[in-house]
Amino acid sequence: MVQSQGLVYTLNAGTEYWPDDRYYSFTTEEIELLIQAGKDVFEMCCEAAEVICRDPTTMTKKMAIPEFAVEQIIRSWDREPACGSVYGRFDVCFGGLDHPDERLRAPKFYEFNADTPTSLLDSAVVQWEWLTQTGHGNDQFNSIYEDLCVYFTASSTDTTGEDAINTAVLMDACSAAVWSTESIFLQDIQFSLEDKRFYDKVGKHIDVIFKLWPWEWMVEEDKGEQCFKDMVNIGEHAKSREYVGGTVWLEAPYKMLWSNKALFPILWDMFKDDPRGKWLLPTYFENEAPETLTKFCRKAIFAREGADIILKDGEQVIQDTTTGDYGKEGYIVQELCQLPMYEDAKGNPVYAVLGVWFIDGDPSGMGIREDATPVTTNTSTFVPHSISDGGVRYERKAVPTLGEIDKALTITEEERQTPEYLDIVSSAQGLFPEDGHPYCIVRAGE
Repeated sequence: MVQSQGLVYTLNAGTEYWPDDRYYSFTTEEIELLIQAGKDVFEMCCEAAEVICRDPTTMTKKMAIPEFAVEQIIRSWDREPACGSVYGRFDVCFGGLDHPDERLRAPKFYEFNADTPTSLLDSAVVQWEWLTQTGHGNDQFNSIYEDLCVYFTASSTDTTGEDAINTAVLMDACSAAVWSTESIFLQDIQFSLEDKRFYDKVGKHIDVIFKLWPWEWMVEEDKGEQCFKDMVNIGEHAKSREYVGGTVWLEAPYKMLWSNKALFPILWDMFKDDPRGKWLLPTYFENEAPETLTKFCRKAIFAREGADIILKDGEQVIQDTTTGDYGKEGYIVQELCQLPMYEDAKGNPVYAVLGVWFIDGDPSGMGIREDATPVTTNTSTFVPHSISDGGVRYERKAVPTLGEIDKALTITEEERQTPEYLDIVSSAQGLFPEDGHPYCIVRAGE
């Protein structure tokens, strides 16, 4: 069933990415609490971005952002406020309103994956199909795909070109919203020495591009600085109305402020006495942490997938995922708040982190990842969720048989010759490059 929906990720032998024997059940009250908490934290992120953009030295001295990126971060924030954010995912610790440990009865927000967040397909599409086919619950906190379609439909009326495209799910949402899309390898993006602009491999100017390469890596690329210089000319047209401006990169550069773990010490400093601050954990830059903070999580500012994190309780090291890949940019420390622990069917401990999705600045859904350790890593599994009370908001579907799944995944020779299939193959070659290089989804200039 899961494979028939396109979820074909693999993990180490003996590990299931999507376990079939469990799911998480929430009440409407718990979901409403998560939604309100998410709105509050997102609002604080917006207020913090405003403050940071008015004091840009914070970016270079605290957030490890290069000087050459600052101007475009500010311009993109002023031009495209939070409602222009395509998508993002907050990582949240929450054990439910009836959890035995009262500390886990209120959501606490760890960080904001605001640039290239993972598990979109699982959260938006596959777990909804799971619900309709199993009937395990009345509803689900999930309008992610629909909200993406609405976002891109609204964006398609914008003549400035400041909207675009993303992965297979985002490509599909864009197509449903009448955007034309195509894929391209990052290494196939051409930079013209003549006009200092970016083109695809057939020489067509790239007006709008959705990258799947984090901003903190982009700035380290050979042409990283040139990307920001090119943005100065965004929106320019010749007298002939031909577009002669720069490439619009999505997500917008201001996402460097939110996808940066250094955001949360800033949030804590700004909002620790604000009523909305109850959703935050005390968080500090490492060199500013109080000596009284002896139970903490130490994170490298740009670390990803659980790398380079240390959990400490006094002198006891609970977990250390140090790889050395991150850390030169600096560290933050956050008051220790371990994820709720459960047991799987075999009695093994699992730790569940909630991913609360935002589309276009609004809460849109949730996905849950489990790991065998308190730190969620790239070997985590995805577990669906449902809402136990309220009205049923879906029509049941039959669980497909193995034969039906096999048929759905099989392409006939006749189908292989259709334009639709050839388009899919062309896109897939960009989405899943054999050499492992990153890719982007692009809408080239018309």
